[in-house]
Amino acid sequence: MRYLASRFVFLFMGFFSLGVYAATYPMTVTDMAGRHVTIKSEPKHIVLQDGRDVLMLAVLDKKNPFKRVVAWNNIIKKSDSGLWHRLATQWPSAKKILDMNFGDSGQLNLEEVLTHQPDLLVAELRSKPALEQGGVIKTLAKLNIPVLFVDTAENPIKDAPASVKLLGKVLNKEQNGDAYFNFYQQQLKIVDDGVKAAVAKQGGKRPNVFIEAHAGVKGPNDCCFTHNNFGWADLVEAAGGNNLGSEVLKGPTGVVAMEKVLEMKPDVYVMTGSQWPGRSKSIALPLGYDVTSKQVQEAFDRLLSRPGFKQLSAYKSHRIYGAYHQFYNHPYNIVGVEGLAKDFYPKEFKNLNPTQTYQTILTRFTDIKSDKNLTLFAHAKE
Repeated sequence: MRYLASRFVFLFMGFFSLGVYAATYPMTVTDMAGRHVTIKSEPKHIVLQDGRDVLMLAVLDKKNPFKRVVAWNNIIKKSDSGLWHRLATQWPSAKKILDMNFGDSGQLNLEEVLTHQPDLLVAELRSKPALEQGGVIKTLAKLNIPVLFVDTAENPIKDAPASVKLLGKVLNKEQNGDAYFNFYQQQLKIVDDGVKAAVAKQGGKRPNVFIEAHAGVKGPNDCCFTHNNFGWADLVEAAGGNNLGSEVLKGPTGVVAMEKVLEMKPDVYVMTGSQWPGRSKSIALPLGYDVTSKQVQEAFDRLLSRPGFKQLSAYKSHRIYGAYHQFYNHPYNIVGVEGLAKDFYPKEFKNLNPTQTYQTILTRFTDIKSDKNLTLFAHAKE
């Protein structure tokens, strides 16, 4: 009897848990643009304006993140060949999804998309101006197809985890979304607490950081593209650094001349890199999957041979680092924050393992197969 009673309680609690998270449609939610969006029924046919947001779906639709996707801009294929190879191998159906072959600024082939009868467009917040100017939002509204804005770049620390949580609610996967959101906040608190303690020890001083986004991707004369109040800039600030790009740029991104960088005297210089296929002139750090430490250091050598780099104080103090570029626009960007915090405050964060955090996200919150043949961060060895 005691066994039967315990089984009953277990089953009851299971059904109760399911009931708590069961979505009720129609529902009205507030998206990352502050718009009230009504979802009439559970979306089954989704268009992804930015294909990298399939990594949110990997948290929510764990068994198959592509099962609802009918069209997308497959930016993963263009920006990280190693990750795309793994996703396409694990879920071959991904290769058959309509790829609109646009970038991330908001273009859509609306006529082609509509042939797939979508019931939801998920778009990044930064694409909103382009979608409005192109009349996409108005056209879809007339067809009763909702547009939901998520955000992993404009306000990445606040909005990336909130976007996963929001999409989880919309897709009737609220439990998965909430679990990831809570994990993100837990990891962010570890960084916050460590940064506060480290800054206090340094009398309130934070390291001045210049982050060169996709360093060398256009070749050996490519320097020095950076972010301001966008993407990497927010990650630098969250990790306890003072983002120097924000002091000179007026827009969200731009190029800063090496002469100016030298004048600003960064304590830390971070280059971001990835494996961009088809970039014949690229000398970028090939961070991501299937790369050796030797290949990374050879890339560092080429990047540091550019004019002015060996005059940097960060070079002389051995504080030149590399970080996986895609974290600037990524639902798992907490890993990027951890990596930067470890670079900025190596003593305080000596026990923090950002790559392990990434693997934990994959194994605990997704079904993406974990692969140890992965390099997300690096330190230049001059």
